[in-house]
Amino acid sequence: MFSERRVRAMQDSQVEISFECLPLRSVGRLDIPLDASSAFHERCQRIKDAIGKHGSHNTYYLFDAHCIFRLTNNPSCGMLRYGFEGTLMTDQGDLCTKACDLDVRLMQETCDWLNESVVTWFAETVLVAVRVEFDRYIAAGDLTRSKDRAARVAASCEESSGFLGMYL
Repeated sequence: MFSERRVRAMQDSQVEISFECLPLRSVGRLDIPLDASSAFHERCQRIKDAIGKHGSHNTYYLFDAHCIFRLTNNPSCGMLRYGFEGTLMTDQGDLCTKACDLDVRLMQETCDWLNESVVTWFAETVLVAVRVEFDRYIAAGDLTRSKDRAARVAASCEESSGFLGMYL
């Protein structure tokens, strides 16, 4: 009985990671629409900057992303939620993660005992956790599906002379 409870507690304390993935090789145009909202304009600029810094081959832009660490089995005590956005680079075959360049920030926490060194250490841990999770993403075939979806959107854009319709 004790061992069953122990296993359940370990399963409940996993790291949660979520992100949207844009293969940078799928970005065909770098001009930002004139009527873009300020938030969209800023994201487009960050993507342009990522392409300028890391190139578009074997690079992926992660956004709308978060990483949650649960330090206790009580959601109202011991939770750290980090947001992140930035570039992830893979090897030549897109088989494993080589590096990541992410902007990581603490978004929410429920830790009375939190101090700056802990916040910094977990921000660094987000980078490691994202690399591990992206390798799992690749192994599950999700990277292939993302690249296929981006290729279909790019082809559709080319067929329609760059116009995909309102708000697309």
